[in-house]
Amino acid sequence: MCECSSKQNKVDLSLLDGVLSEYAGTEGSLITILQKAQDIYGYLPQEVLWHVAKKTDVKPAKVLGVATFYTQFRFKPVGRYLILLCKGTACHVNGADSIYQAIQDELGIGDGDTTDDLLFSLKVVACLGCCSLSPVMMINDETYGSLTPIKTREILKDIRTKEAAV
Repeated sequence: MCECSSKQNKVDLSLLDGVLSEYAGTEGSLITILQKAQDIYGYLPQEVLWHVAKKTDVKPAKVLGVATFYTQFRFKPVGRYLILLCKGTACHVNGADSIYQAIQDELGIGDGDTTDDLLFSLKVVACLGCCSLSPVMMINDETYGSLTPIKTREILKDIRTKEAAV
């Protein structure tokens, strides 16, 4: 998850020193720096974006423009379990909306949200390439297919139970 340490919700910018040193003066390295920053922090906090701009001598507007253009970048912390819910054609036809509703009801989050305990995040995607298993979702690297609302709730409850036991 996140390697950042916080003092009153402040981001430890020193964690970026190695990355910034490695790419200092390297033309066209902004995306790579942002990717590595996201790997370190789990997302791109605003302080990190400003720090990258300052240290790379790139205008903050350009750093933010690049970060917001690419969907790979996140601006909020992501939960330990990232749920990717497919809403492609096959999944949509086979009940993805009811699976989405079950997730919403069970976790209290919608697309792009993270639970308050940082355990789950939900992202609706166009296709997971598992049409024969529709409706389908992935949680981290695990694929769950032929979902029903009941089966979806059970999966989520099982994960919560497993986490509570740790």
